[in-house]
Order: sequence, then structure tokens, then C-alpha cells
Amino acid sequence: MGGRLKIAINRNNPDLWKDDTRKSVEQYNKWFLDFAPDTYLREREKAKADVHKAMRNTDSLRISDEVLSLHPELITILRMATTPPLARDRLIGLSGVKKSFLTNLEAGRLPKKMCYDGVKSELGKLVYVINKLLDVELLPWLKGKSNPADSDLKIAECIIADRLCGTLSDPIIRNEQEKRQLGAISKFLETCGYVFVPSSEITSVRDMERGTFTFHLNVPVDLQAGKSVNIPVDVAVMRKTGSAGRLPLLVECKSAGDFTNNNKRRKEEAQKIEQLKATYGQDVDFVLFLCGYFDSGYLGYEAAEGIDWVWEHRIEDFLKTGV
Repeated sequence: MGGRLKIAINRNNPDLWKDDTRKSVEQYNKWFLDFAPDTYLREREKAKADVHKAMRNTDSLRISDEVLSLHPELITILRMATTPPLARDRLIGLSGVKKSFLTNLEAGRLPKKMCYDGVKSELGKLVYVINKLLDVELLPWLKGKSNPADSDLKIAECIIADRLCGTLSDPIIRNEQEKRQLGAISKFLETCGYVFVPSSEITSVRDMERGTFTFHLNVPVDLQAGKSVNIPVDVAVMRKTGSAGRLPLLVECKSAGDFTNNNKRRKEEAQKIEQLKATYGQDVDFVLFLCGYFDSGYLGYEAAEGIDWVWEHRIEDFLKTGV
């Protein structure tokens, strides 16, 4: 098990967990209902425009390796035009191309270090799979050589845009949740007299000035065989008081829109704190900042690992960490 904060915040109060979970779910749901509809509509309009452009650039989704070489960024839209729509990893598995090759296409470019024949071969693999799985019920003109009717084209564009929008809106919502959580922490710390410092200006986690905080700080940890790796930490807060050389408070922001996925990922925090303590000692202070669907199963697991947390709906609990 991991080490413990000197002063417990919420992990030693299981009688409060159920009520806190309810309040946290209410907070998340209110934010989601206010934010998600606008986000979806905005992404849907963008997706419709992208799909319409793809139809023009591909002669209504008639795909060849030459077409894909000219418009590599269309690979994401093409994945949504198959039946069933193909996830990135599924397309990689079916085609046999490397993940880095597909990543380059998604970024709108062809790999620079691959020879022409190699690129052509990889594009051919992707085109074969996509053409094999294109949704011909949605794209009936592909069954023959006729041009699509305007009505068929509009229906196909809307459906593919909806599929595409679904894949894009979830990451945007997660990113906005992180921005909101970091904003809440920033506002609270600044009210307490702390000053924000960009992580690019911090040379070492131990060298942060007292009374400062930063976001997205890479903290090196030791691995076996003398190797090391950087662990990204969402928030680092160097308290105003404390002994010289003491590590800052490290905070991991977590938000969840359901009870399932957070329980799948709960081991990640335990692994992170163990790596930090193995490198910096048992006095590492690491807490979670929670908003959303975190039930007693999740909380009990984290508490057993010695990990404490602050609820976003009761952000003043950060004061118990000594900030």
C-alpha cells in the first residue's frame, strides 16, 4: 500500500462518501447538461462541413490509394463510412499498417521517412479494407457507376457526420472538464495568495518557489535497471510554509461521467503514487481532485492504497493539505 498524508482529508470519513458521491454526481450532471448540447451542435456543424468536403474530394467516397495520398486526413471520415464504423485500432488490426502510419494520416500528412513504394503499399492496405467494408446501404451509388442522387448524398453526409461527431465530442468534453477543474483550482489557490508559474519555467520539482503552483508538470521517477521516466502531474503546489527541499503537493484531476470507467482506471493512481514514493520517499503528498461518478468501491480502493482526495464541490478541503 502507498504512504499516507499526515492529515487525512476524506479517505478516513466513509460515512460521508455516499452523500459526497451524490453531490459530486449532481455537480457533474449539471455541468454536462449545460455544456454538452452546445458542444455537440458545434462539432456536428464542423463534422458536416468536413464530410461534405470529403465527398467532393473523393468523387462521393470512391476511394483509391491515389486519392488517399492526396487527402490523407480523410482517413478518419472514411472509418465512419464503413459498416460497422471502424475504430482506429480495429482498422490497424485489419489492414496490418503500423499505428504511426495511421497517426500521420490523421494529422493530414504522409510519413516523411518512408519510401514511395512503402507508402503506396500501406495506403493500398487501408484502401482495401475500407472499400471492403464501405456501407453500401448508406452509399447506394457505390454498387454501380451512377452518380448519387442529391437526397442520398445529403442523408449519407448527415449520418457519417453524426458518427464522426460522436467520436470527436467525447474528447472535447473531457478536455473541457480538465480546463474547468484546473480553473477551479487556480481560482482557489489565487484567493489563498498563491502565484501561478508555467511548468516550462520549473527546472526541478524540488526547486519550486514557496507560494507557487503550476499545471502539467513532468516529474521524473526511477524505474528498474537505472532507467527513469517522466510522470505527468496535473497540478503541483509548493506550500508557503514547510521545510526546505520538501516536495510540492501533487494533484491529479479526475472527472467521470459514469461509474464504470473510473473503476477500470483506479489502479493507475496507485501505480503512480508507488513510483513517486519509490523515487522521492514516503513523504510524497499526492491527492485526487474529484468531480462526477466516484462510488464507494472506487473510494475504498483509493483509501486502501493510502490515497486521499478533495471533492470539487468542497474545494476548501485543500486547506487540510496545508496550502
